[in-house]
Amino acid sequence: MRVLFAALASVGHTYPLIPLAIAARDAGHEVHFAVGEGVHAPLAANGLRPFRPADSFYEIYAEDLEPELARLKPDLVVHEWGVPGAAVAARRAGIPGLWHGFGRMFPEGIGLESTAKTGRPHVDICPSSLQDKDFLATEDRIELRPVPYSEPAPLPAWDKPVVYLTLGTAFGTADLLTTVIKGLATLDVHVVVATGRVRVDELGDLPHNVTAQPWVPQADLLPHVDVVVHHGGSGTTLGALAVGAPQLVLPQGADQFANAEAVTVAGAGLRLLADELDADAVAEHVRTLTQRHDHRDAARAIAEEIARMPSPDEVARRLPDYAKRP
Repeated sequence: MRVLFAALASVGHTYPLIPLAIAARDAGHEVHFAVGEGVHAPLAANGLRPFRPADSFYEIYAEDLEPELARLKPDLVVHEWGVPGAAVAARRAGIPGLWHGFGRMFPEGIGLESTAKTGRPHVDICPSSLQDKDFLATEDRIELRPVPYSEPAPLPAWDKPVVYLTLGTAFGTADLLTTVIKGLATLDVHVVVATGRVRVDELGDLPHNVTAQPWVPQADLLPHVDVVVHHGGSGTTLGALAVGAPQLVLPQGADQFANAEAVTVAGAGLRLLADELDADAVAEHVRTLTQRHDHRDAARAIAEEIARMPSPDEVARRLPDYAKRP
């Protein structure tokens, strides 16, 4: 069977699809991946045949993908929530398709088109306890365990609790990172910072217990962390929950406020909004997360729920059934 995956050309949208794409490849299916060139390297390294449809450097419109569907003639298209144009192109071509989520169903008004009530099933990587209740009640869901993906790299050993700080690749600023680092540096922990779009040298001289680099192998790092301090992006939120790590969420935009609310309601972490955020508040909240057991217990309960979700290999074995649907 030939399967075509399609996504926005960003880490947050492409990486959640990679585990299922690899599993489909391992199951013997021919896998192709339509996406902008910015994320081609990890896809090519995993044998997923990436290509850029038409002039799509980030978004994909139906007109971009239609010639590729005629060329490849896939049996199934797996399109993530950020590329509704891929769903339109597949429907026009009469090819069965599946939506693939990147986290919780996103709220209205964040710049993404709603994918609800389309009549096509959703591959949902969000555990039911955190998922939007209306989405749970109305959509055809294929549960899939969220498996963090990042390009591997060696990690050092630490002799103190580890706090991981990231503000993602879209919303981080040097001022905000500096403020958070100032608070974390007062604690008896080692702080690992992924600076994203912020250059490391913009942070100035770093305290002795802080290391910063533009990118860290998040999937490899997360099992070793004690607390995650982050922006509330779906990938980091689910990655922290999958390893049972409590989190302090500092939402900046997009779906991050909804993710922060879901985490705090579940008891798996705390949040600080912009008007509450300073170095002292960060230190106080992380100290609470490291000293109290209730947040860690709640995070571990969700980790157990995630572990019970079907693996990418299990879902990949079911893909031929969905290719037979009209």
